[in-house]
Amino acid sequence: MKNKFLIITVAVLISSSSFGQKYFTKTGKINFDATTASSPEKIEGINRTATCVVDTKTGNMQFALLMKGFEFERALMEEHFNENYVESHKFPKAEFKGAISNNEAVNYSKDGAYIIKVKGKLTMHGETKDVETDGKLVIQNGKITATADFNVLLADFKVSIPGLVADKVAKTAKISVTCSLEPLKG
Repeated sequence: MKNKFLIITVAVLISSSSFGQKYFTKTGKINFDATTASSPEKIEGINRTATCVVDTKTGNMQFALLMKGFEFERALMEEHFNENYVESHKFPKAEFKGAISNNEAVNYSKDGAYIIKVKGKLTMHGETKDVETDGKLVIQNGKITATADFNVLLADFKVSIPGLVADKVAKTAKISVTCSLEPLKG
Protein backbone atom coordinates (compact mmCIF):
# COMPACT_ATOMS: atom_id res chain seq x y z
CA MET A 1 0.00 0.00 0.00
CA LYS A 2 2.82 2.44 0.87
CA ASN A 3 4.64 1.61 -2.37
CA LYS A 4 1.49 2.23 -4.39
CA PHE A 5 0.99 5.60 -2.70
CA LEU A 6 4.65 6.52 -3.26
CA ILE A 7 4.45 5.63 -6.97
CA ILE A 8 1.25 7.65 -7.39
CA THR A 9 2.76 10.63 -5.53
CA VAL A 10 5.92 10.55 -7.63
CA ALA A 11 3.87 10.29 -10.84
CA VAL A 12 1.76 13.29 -9.83
CA LEU A 13 4.84 15.36 -8.97
CA ILE A 14 6.58 14.46 -12.22
CA SER A 15 3.51 15.23 -14.31
CA SER A 16 2.82 18.52 -12.55
CA SER A 17 6.42 19.66 -12.91
CA SER A 18 6.73 18.74 -16.58
CA PHE A 19 3.43 20.23 -17.74
CA GLY A 20 2.13 23.74 -17.32
CA GLN A 21 -1.47 24.75 -17.38
CA LYS A 22 -3.23 23.43 -20.45
CA TYR A 23 -5.79 25.40 -22.40
CA PHE A 24 -8.37 23.76 -24.64
CA THR A 25 -11.19 24.32 -27.10
CA LYS A 26 -13.50 22.19 -29.23
CA THR A 27 -14.81 25.20 -31.15
CA GLY A 28 -11.75 26.52 -32.95
CA LYS A 29 -12.49 28.25 -36.23
CA ILE A 30 -10.45 27.41 -39.34
CA ASN A 31 -11.12 29.39 -42.51
CA PHE A 32 -9.99 27.90 -45.86
CA ASP A 33 -9.88 30.31 -48.82
CA ALA A 34 -8.85 29.24 -52.34
CA THR A 35 -10.42 32.19 -54.18
CA THR A 36 -8.58 33.68 -57.15
CA ALA A 37 -9.08 36.95 -59.03
CA SER A 38 -10.77 34.96 -61.82
CA SER A 39 -13.02 32.96 -59.47
CA PRO A 40 -16.67 33.71 -60.28
CA GLU A 41 -17.47 33.31 -56.55
CA LYS A 42 -15.69 32.92 -53.24
CA ILE A 43 -14.14 29.50 -52.69
CA GLU A 44 -14.19 29.66 -48.95
CA GLY A 45 -15.01 27.11 -46.27
CA ILE A 46 -15.27 27.52 -42.52
CA ASN A 47 -14.84 24.80 -39.91
CA ARG A 48 -16.00 25.76 -36.40
CA THR A 49 -15.26 22.43 -34.71
CA ALA A 50 -11.46 22.30 -34.53
CA THR A 51 -10.00 21.06 -31.27
CA CYS A 52 -6.87 22.67 -29.90
CA VAL A 53 -4.72 22.12 -26.81
CA VAL A 54 -1.90 24.45 -25.71
CA ASP A 55 0.53 23.63 -22.89
CA THR A 56 1.70 26.93 -21.39
CA LYS A 57 4.89 25.50 -19.89
CA THR A 58 6.31 23.92 -23.02
CA GLY A 59 4.46 25.90 -25.69
CA ASN A 60 3.41 22.63 -27.30
CA MET A 61 0.17 22.80 -29.22
CA GLN A 62 -1.99 20.47 -31.21
CA PHE A 63 -4.95 21.02 -33.54
CA ALA A 64 -7.26 18.44 -35.08
CA LEU A 65 -10.32 18.82 -37.26
CA LEU A 66 -12.59 16.74 -39.43
CA MET A 67 -12.42 17.78 -43.08
CA LYS A 68 -16.17 17.21 -43.49
CA GLY A 69 -16.65 19.95 -40.88
CA PHE A 70 -15.96 22.65 -43.48
CA GLU A 71 -19.10 24.49 -44.51
CA PHE A 72 -19.29 26.30 -47.84
CA GLU A 73 -21.78 28.84 -49.14
CA ARG A 74 -23.00 26.38 -51.75
CA ALA A 75 -23.69 22.67 -51.12
CA LEU A 76 -22.18 21.72 -54.50
CA MET A 77 -18.91 23.45 -53.61
CA GLU A 78 -18.84 21.58 -50.29
CA GLU A 79 -19.47 18.31 -52.11
CA HIS A 80 -16.62 18.94 -54.58
CA PHE A 81 -14.29 19.95 -51.72
CA ASN A 82 -14.96 16.69 -49.84
CA GLU A 83 -15.23 14.24 -52.73
CA ASN A 84 -12.84 15.56 -55.38
CA TYR A 85 -10.20 17.65 -53.65
CA VAL A 86 -9.50 16.64 -50.05
CA GLU A 87 -11.12 13.19 -50.39
CA SER A 88 -12.44 13.32 -46.84
CA HIS A 89 -13.70 9.73 -47.11
CA LYS A 90 -10.03 8.58 -47.43
CA PHE A 91 -8.43 11.34 -45.33
CA PRO A 92 -11.06 12.34 -42.76
CA LYS A 93 -8.99 14.69 -40.62
CA ALA A 94 -6.26 17.29 -40.67
CA GLU A 95 -3.85 17.73 -37.80
CA PHE A 96 -1.16 20.15 -36.68
CA LYS A 97 1.41 19.25 -34.03
CA GLY A 98 3.91 21.87 -33.07
CA ALA A 99 5.01 24.46 -30.58
CA ILE A 100 5.28 28.15 -29.88
CA SER A 101 9.00 28.61 -30.50
CA ASN A 102 9.20 31.87 -28.50
CA ASN A 103 6.99 30.63 -25.65
CA GLU A 104 9.21 32.34 -23.05
CA ALA A 105 8.03 35.71 -24.42
CA VAL A 106 4.44 34.99 -23.32
CA ASN A 107 3.36 35.77 -19.76
CA TYR A 108 0.29 33.56 -19.42
CA SER A 109 -0.54 35.03 -16.02
CA LYS A 110 -0.74 38.62 -17.31
CA ASP A 111 -3.40 40.11 -19.59
CA GLY A 112 -1.94 41.33 -22.85
CA ALA A 113 -1.27 40.63 -26.52
CA TYR A 114 1.77 38.58 -27.49
CA ILE A 115 3.21 37.99 -30.97
CA ILE A 116 4.26 34.36 -31.27
CA LYS A 117 6.11 32.14 -33.73
CA VAL A 118 4.56 28.75 -34.34
CA LYS A 119 6.43 25.86 -35.91
CA GLY A 120 5.31 22.29 -36.47
CA LYS A 121 3.97 19.65 -38.82
CA LEU A 122 0.68 19.85 -40.68
CA THR A 123 -0.87 16.59 -41.85
CA MET A 124 -3.59 16.82 -44.47
CA HIS A 125 -4.68 14.57 -47.33
CA GLY A 126 -2.22 11.91 -46.13
CA GLU A 127 0.80 14.21 -46.42
CA THR A 128 2.83 15.81 -43.63
CA LYS A 129 4.74 19.05 -44.18
CA ASP A 130 6.59 21.56 -42.02
CA VAL A 131 4.68 24.76 -41.31
CA GLU A 132 5.98 27.94 -39.71
CA THR A 133 4.04 31.14 -39.16
CA ASP A 134 3.56 34.14 -36.91
CA GLY A 135 0.52 34.33 -34.70
CA LYS A 136 -0.93 36.24 -31.81
CA LEU A 137 -2.08 35.24 -28.34
CA VAL A 138 -4.34 37.56 -26.40
CA ILE A 139 -4.53 36.73 -22.70
CA GLN A 140 -7.56 38.18 -20.95
CA ASN A 141 -9.23 37.19 -17.68
CA GLY A 142 -7.55 33.77 -17.60
CA LYS A 143 -8.54 32.88 -21.17
CA ILE A 144 -6.53 32.80 -24.39
CA THR A 145 -7.52 33.86 -27.88
CA ALA A 146 -5.10 32.52 -30.49
CA THR A 147 -4.99 33.70 -34.10
CA ALA A 148 -2.72 32.89 -37.03
CA ASP A 149 -2.72 33.03 -40.82
CA PHE A 150 -0.61 30.96 -43.18
CA ASN A 151 -0.62 29.68 -46.75
CA VAL A 152 -0.73 26.09 -47.92
CA LEU A 153 0.43 25.09 -51.39
CA LEU A 154 -2.21 22.49 -52.30
CA ALA A 155 0.21 20.51 -54.50
CA ASP A 156 2.44 19.95 -51.42
CA PHE A 157 -0.43 17.92 -49.97
CA LYS A 158 -1.18 16.18 -53.27
CA VAL A 159 -4.50 17.97 -53.64
CA SER A 160 -5.04 18.18 -57.39
CA ILE A 161 -7.24 20.72 -59.10
CA PRO A 162 -8.89 19.53 -62.35
CA GLY A 163 -7.82 21.45 -65.47
CA LEU A 164 -11.38 22.60 -66.14
CA VAL A 165 -11.38 24.79 -63.00
CA ALA A 166 -7.62 25.28 -62.53
CA ASP A 167 -7.80 29.03 -63.20
CA LYS A 168 -10.74 29.45 -60.80
CA VAL A 169 -9.18 27.71 -57.76
CA ALA A 170 -6.05 29.10 -56.13
CA LYS A 171 -2.99 26.86 -56.08
CA THR A 172 -2.23 28.24 -52.63
CA ALA A 173 -4.98 28.25 -50.01
CA LYS A 174 -5.05 30.89 -47.28
CA ILE A 175 -5.69 29.36 -43.86
CA SER A 176 -6.86 31.51 -40.94
CA VAL A 177 -7.09 30.15 -37.40
CA THR A 178 -9.03 31.66 -34.49
CA CYS A 179 -9.40 29.80 -31.19
CA SER A 180 -10.78 30.87 -27.83
CA LEU A 181 -9.20 28.59 -25.25
CA GLU A 182 -10.07 28.05 -21.61
CA PRO A 183 -8.12 26.28 -18.88
CA LEU A 184 -8.43 22.52 -19.19
CA LYS A 185 -9.90 21.14 -16.04
CA GLY A 186 -8.42 17.85 -15.06
